[in-house]
Amino acid sequence: MTLLTLRPTTRLSPVELLHSGKVRDVYADGDDLILVASDRISVYDVVLPTPIPDKGAVLTRLSLWWFEQLADIVPNHVISATDVPAQFAGRAIRCRRLEMLPVECIARGYLAGLGLAEYNSRGEVSGVPLPAGLVEGSRLPEPVFTPTTKAPVGEHDEFVTLDEVRGQIGKDLADELRELTLRVYSRGAALAAERGIVVADTKLEFGRTPDGTVVLADEVLTPDSSRFWPLDQWEPGRTQFSFDKQLVRDWSLASGWDKTAPGPEVPDDVVALTRARYVEVYERLTGTSW
Repeated sequence: MTLLTLRPTTRLSPVELLHSGKVRDVYADGDDLILVASDRISVYDVVLPTPIPDKGAVLTRLSLWWFEQLADIVPNHVISATDVPAQFAGRAIRCRRLEMLPVECIARGYLAGLGLAEYNSRGEVSGVPLPAGLVEGSRLPEPVFTPTTKAPVGEHDEFVTLDEVRGQIGKDLADELRELTLRVYSRGAALAAERGIVVADTKLEFGRTPDGTVVLADEVLTPDSSRFWPLDQWEPGRTQFSFDKQLVRDWSLASGWDKTAPGPEVPDDVVALTRARYVEVYERLTGTSW
């Protein structure tokens, strides 16, 4: 058990580390949780040994901005972005405790990444059939819900169908997750397009309050959970320029790494370029200088 002391101006009780994930750490503070975004970066479900400076702060601020834009669609878990331990200031959120739902909710509007690989293999993604003849970067006829499992650190998420999700958590709840995921994606994609950004896909997490209300949690529409492409450079049939960690994915594959732990050290130039892309997409989306 790890204990950290809160600053006196917030609370006097210690916080307890409950879980350390690929990128985020979760602490308990009484009835609340403290969600801390680190500078760690993961690709292919493996945490790399080299951090990306300011990444945690970018993810936190961008998530907070998006939670505000989406508040009329779905409630979120945020209590405060300032009432947090001093050592986590700027990259932590005080949150409500939720019963987290055991599915990664993914919306895709374009074909890329593992979705592209699944399509090339099966002609579908998560059981959703897609038209023939699509290529890397193709825009889909309409956004699709392509859920995956929630794998432990070091293991890989697996595609599951909507019917499989229904079998796991019930039809009504699964259908509600699908609807909310697609509504959040559609709102986010529309706002981003106004700012010259394509949201190719995004991964969301939801939980439930004791009364059963579904709540948006964790992060939302960040470079770690989404693929962001510049709209004026989008061109199907090739790899797109990405405002996210795709640069690290591409470098890691070119390095000869086999996608298993431990991951390789990331060179300084790749770190600097990746940080710059995180900051740029934050500034373009929010209209705020970093």
